[in-house]
Amino acid sequence: MIKADHINYKHKDFHILNAVNVSVEYGEFLAIVGPNGAGKSSLLSILANEMKAEKDKIIFKNKPIADWDLREISKHKSKFSQHNSAEIPLQVKDVVMMGRYPYFDAQPHKNDVEAVNELMLETEIIHLKERDYNSLSGGEKQRVHISRVMAQMKNEIAHKLVFLDEPLNNLDIKHQYRALEIIKKFTQKANSAIVVLHDLNLAAQFADKILLMKGGKVAKYGTPKEVFTEENISAAYHFPCTICKHPVNDNPMIVFG
Repeated sequence: MIKADHINYKHKDFHILNAVNVSVEYGEFLAIVGPNGAGKSSLLSILANEMKAEKDKIIFKNKPIADWDLREISKHKSKFSQHNSAEIPLQVKDVVMMGRYPYFDAQPHKNDVEAVNELMLETEIIHLKERDYNSLSGGEKQRVHISRVMAQMKNEIAHKLVFLDEPLNNLDIKHQYRALEIIKKFTQKANSAIVVLHDLNLAAQFADKILLMKGGKVAKYGTPKEVFTEENISAAYHFPCTICKHPVNDNPMIVFG
């Protein structure tokens, strides 16, 4: 699906990413985790072709990502950013419809409206569709943008990819789980997701692979059981933890302190 080799990135004289390798296969949910300043969001932006590394070595669907036509690639991948405009003078349904812009020129088609409605139902904002976006709470706005990004990927193209940078911010527990369930369902259809998460326990429960970062480097990569050990987590976060078995499944459960 997507592969990046030896990614380096610096801002002025500060090295943000150092020799980072990433590979995500079809149907994989990769969670990028790590302490503040580890380079998670920068890596996501480079993988999504929004920022340029020192030497771009990113292959998306067997083709250099820089060689893709912008409109065409927007049907294969979409990105949720943690920083969205605070003021958008549109109704909720129109903000979500922005995700369908690659598919029409002037007026949305029936399938565009259906895709928007389907995602608003999934994220439980359908009752807000006529509301002014600017009147919403932070969590409601977050769900609008999750709907927009996922609506963009409603098409017949095989093996799509979504990038999500801290999509759980401002969400209550129910909607954190709901958002991750939507992403997981997406990957179970042979699509892929790369998601920056802060909650290690949610990452352990939903992700197939974990990329643990520290200081702009890959500290550990593998399955949740391989990455989430007391030694790895304590070293990355400089804080003690205990690893237990989740009472419902065999996934690791991290308890700090």
